[in-house]
Amino acid sequence: MELNEKLIIEIKKNSIYRLEENLRMVLICIDKITEKDLWNKPSKKGVAIGNQIIHIVGNMTQYLISALGEKKFNRERDKEFEIDKRMTKSSLINMLSNTIKESKKTITKLSMENLLKIREVQVYTLSGIGCLIHAVEHFSYHTGQIALLTKNITNNDLGFYDGIDLN
Repeated sequence: MELNEKLIIEIKKNSIYRLEENLRMVLICIDKITEKDLWNKPSKKGVAIGNQIIHIVGNMTQYLISALGEKKFNRERDKEFEIDKRMTKSSLINMLSNTIKESKKTITKLSMENLLKIREVQVYTLSGIGCLIHAVEHFSYHTGQIALLTKNITNNDLGFYDGIDLN
Protein backbone atom coordinates (compact mmCIF):
# COMPACT_ATOMS: atom_id res chain seq x y z
CA MET A 1 0.00 0.00 0.00
CA GLU A 2 1.32 3.43 -0.94
CA LEU A 3 1.94 6.15 1.61
CA ASN A 4 -0.86 8.30 0.13
CA GLU A 5 -3.34 5.45 0.54
CA LYS A 6 -2.24 4.90 4.14
CA LEU A 7 -2.63 8.61 4.85
CA ILE A 8 -6.15 8.70 3.39
CA ILE A 9 -7.15 5.63 5.40
CA GLU A 10 -5.84 7.25 8.61
CA ILE A 11 -7.58 10.57 7.93
CA LYS A 12 -10.90 8.84 7.25
CA LYS A 13 -10.57 6.40 10.17
CA ASN A 14 -9.71 9.11 12.68
CA SER A 15 -12.40 11.48 11.40
CA ILE A 16 -15.02 8.76 11.84
CA TYR A 17 -13.65 7.93 15.30
CA ARG A 18 -14.02 11.58 16.38
CA LEU A 19 -17.58 11.78 15.03
CA GLU A 20 -18.48 8.62 16.97
CA GLU A 21 -16.75 9.89 20.13
CA ASN A 22 -18.57 13.23 19.98
CA LEU A 23 -21.88 11.49 19.33
CA ARG A 24 -21.30 9.26 22.37
CA MET A 25 -20.64 12.30 24.55
CA VAL A 26 -23.63 14.27 23.27
CA LEU A 27 -25.90 11.26 23.88
CA ILE A 28 -24.62 11.02 27.46
CA CYS A 29 -25.42 14.71 27.94
CA ILE A 30 -28.91 14.44 26.45
CA ASP A 31 -29.65 11.48 28.73
CA LYS A 32 -28.78 13.57 31.81
CA ILE A 33 -31.10 16.51 31.11
CA THR A 34 -34.85 16.99 30.86
CA GLU A 35 -36.90 17.93 27.81
CA LYS A 36 -37.25 21.41 29.35
CA ASP A 37 -33.47 21.71 29.88
CA LEU A 38 -32.97 20.94 26.20
CA TRP A 39 -34.52 24.25 25.16
CA ASN A 40 -33.39 26.56 27.97
CA LYS A 41 -30.99 29.22 26.76
CA PRO A 42 -28.11 29.65 29.22
CA SER A 43 -28.16 33.43 28.72
CA LYS A 44 -29.75 36.08 26.55
CA LYS A 45 -27.16 35.48 23.79
CA GLY A 46 -26.60 31.79 24.61
CA VAL A 47 -27.73 28.83 22.53
CA ALA A 48 -29.88 26.03 23.96
CA ILE A 49 -28.58 22.46 23.73
CA GLY A 50 -31.44 21.53 21.38
CA ASN A 51 -30.48 24.32 19.00
CA GLN A 52 -26.83 23.34 19.15
CA ILE A 53 -27.78 19.84 18.03
CA ILE A 54 -29.88 21.19 15.16
CA HIS A 55 -26.94 23.45 14.22
CA ILE A 56 -24.47 20.53 14.30
CA VAL A 57 -26.76 18.58 11.97
CA GLY A 58 -27.02 21.54 9.58
CA ASN A 59 -23.28 22.07 9.51
CA MET A 60 -22.43 18.40 9.09
CA THR A 61 -24.99 18.00 6.34
CA GLN A 62 -23.63 21.02 4.50
CA TYR A 63 -19.91 20.24 4.83
CA LEU A 64 -19.88 16.44 4.69
CA ILE A 65 -23.03 15.02 3.12
CA SER A 66 -23.57 17.86 0.64
CA ALA A 67 -20.11 19.27 -0.14
CA LEU A 68 -18.14 16.01 0.04
CA GLY A 69 -20.96 13.66 -0.89
CA GLU A 70 -22.08 16.00 -3.66
CA LYS A 71 -25.74 15.90 -2.62
CA LYS A 72 -28.05 18.90 -2.96
CA PHE A 73 -28.79 20.72 0.31
CA ASN A 74 -30.25 24.17 0.95
CA ARG A 75 -29.31 25.14 4.48
CA GLU A 76 -31.21 27.79 6.43
CA ARG A 77 -28.58 28.36 9.10
CA ASP A 78 -30.38 31.16 10.99
CA LYS A 79 -33.39 28.91 11.61
CA GLU A 80 -31.15 26.42 13.43
CA PHE A 81 -31.07 28.87 16.34
CA GLU A 82 -34.84 29.34 16.68
CA ILE A 83 -36.36 27.50 19.64
CA ASP A 84 -38.55 24.59 18.52
CA LYS A 85 -39.86 22.83 21.61
CA ARG A 86 -41.84 20.41 19.46
CA MET A 87 -38.62 18.50 18.88
CA THR A 88 -38.15 15.96 21.63
CA LYS A 89 -34.94 14.48 22.95
CA SER A 90 -35.76 11.33 21.00
CA SER A 91 -36.29 13.17 17.71
CA LEU A 92 -33.04 15.13 18.15
CA ILE A 93 -31.14 11.94 18.96
CA ASN A 94 -32.52 10.28 15.82
CA MET A 95 -31.73 13.31 13.66
CA LEU A 96 -28.15 13.55 14.96
CA SER A 97 -27.53 9.79 14.84
CA ASN A 98 -28.83 9.55 11.27
CA THR A 99 -26.66 12.49 10.21
CA ILE A 100 -23.59 10.85 11.75
CA LYS A 101 -24.44 7.58 10.01
CA GLU A 102 -24.78 9.32 6.63
CA SER A 103 -21.62 11.35 7.26
CA LYS A 104 -19.65 8.19 8.03
CA LYS A 105 -20.86 6.61 4.78
CA THR A 106 -19.76 9.72 2.90
CA ILE A 107 -16.34 9.74 4.56
CA THR A 108 -15.80 6.04 3.89
CA LYS A 109 -16.34 6.59 0.15
CA LEU A 110 -13.96 9.55 -0.18
CA SER A 111 -11.20 9.21 -2.75
CA MET A 112 -7.91 11.09 -2.96
CA GLU A 113 -9.40 13.20 -5.76
CA ASN A 114 -12.44 14.10 -3.66
CA LEU A 115 -10.28 14.99 -0.66
CA LEU A 116 -8.14 17.30 -2.78
CA LYS A 117 -10.95 18.81 -4.86
CA ILE A 118 -11.57 22.51 -4.15
CA ARG A 119 -15.15 23.60 -3.53
CA GLU A 120 -17.11 26.57 -2.24
CA VAL A 121 -18.97 26.05 1.05
CA GLN A 122 -20.72 28.99 2.69
CA VAL A 123 -18.22 31.83 2.12
CA TYR A 124 -15.15 29.56 2.14
CA THR A 125 -13.02 27.94 -0.53
CA LEU A 126 -11.95 24.56 0.86
CA SER A 127 -10.47 21.28 -0.22
CA GLY A 128 -12.27 18.09 0.73
CA ILE A 129 -9.78 17.70 3.57
CA GLY A 130 -10.64 21.23 4.69
CA CYS A 131 -14.35 20.37 4.71
CA LEU A 132 -13.69 17.19 6.67
CA ILE A 133 -11.52 18.90 9.28
CA HIS A 134 -14.02 21.75 9.60
CA ALA A 135 -16.99 19.44 10.19
CA VAL A 136 -15.20 17.25 12.74
CA GLU A 137 -13.75 20.26 14.57
CA HIS A 138 -17.12 22.03 14.53
CA PHE A 139 -18.83 19.00 16.07
CA SER A 140 -16.11 18.79 18.75
CA TYR A 141 -16.45 22.51 19.52
CA HIS A 142 -20.19 22.22 20.11
CA THR A 143 -19.80 18.94 22.00
CA GLY A 144 -17.67 20.85 24.50
CA GLN A 145 -20.33 23.54 24.80
CA ILE A 146 -23.05 20.93 25.30
CA ALA A 147 -20.93 19.19 27.94
CA LEU A 148 -20.36 22.45 29.83
CA LEU A 149 -24.05 23.37 29.69
CA THR A 150 -24.99 19.88 30.89
CA LYS A 151 -22.55 20.12 33.81
CA ASN A 152 -23.99 23.52 34.72
CA ILE A 153 -27.57 22.19 34.53
CA THR A 154 -26.97 18.96 36.46
CA ASN A 155 -24.08 20.02 38.71
CA ASN A 156 -22.64 16.54 38.13
CA ASP A 157 -19.68 14.95 36.42
CA LEU A 158 -20.69 13.56 33.04
CA GLY A 159 -18.76 10.30 33.33
CA PHE A 160 -17.44 10.34 29.78
CA TYR A 161 -14.49 8.19 30.83
CA ASP A 162 -15.93 6.22 33.73
CA GLY A 163 -14.08 2.95 34.16
CA ILE A 164 -11.18 4.03 31.96
CA ASP A 165 -7.78 4.79 33.48
CA LEU A 166 -6.53 7.80 31.52
CA ASN A 167 -3.31 8.13 33.55
